[in-house]
Amino acid sequence: QVQLVESGGGSVQAGGSLKLSCVASGVPYDVNCMGWFRQVPGKTREGIAGVFTAEGRTYYADSVKGRFTISQDNAKKTLYLQMSDLKPEDNAMYYCAAARAFCHTWFREELDPGYVAYWGQGTQVTVSS
Repeated sequence: QVQLVESGGGSVQAGGSLKLSCVASGVPYDVNCMGWFRQVPGKTREGIAGVFTAEGRTYYADSVKGRFTISQDNAKKTLYLQMSDLKPEDNAMYYCAAARAFCHTWFREELDPGYVAYWGQGTQVTVSS
């Protein structure tokens, strides 16, 4: 059984930082694209950062480039998202995801959620101005 369990969300003031974690278990060995999405009510889920776990190659959406960093600890089977210089527009539920795809294709298609095979339950990030 695949499980992706996020943690690290919370409330922070604008300009602050948070680090999200996603512990993965049971993920099939052929699923080697991981990423972070976010969603606000009434809007579609947005892919913001991805990593090709076998090579470390990364992708970032323009909305977070230069402020967010995706990383992984393969020994701990944990995916991270370091978020800095947070803005009110970063308010959202953040989801960890594992995609079954050629990662370069997934990156080129801006983390199309149609490729996602597994989702975490989400962790809320609230940024106050």
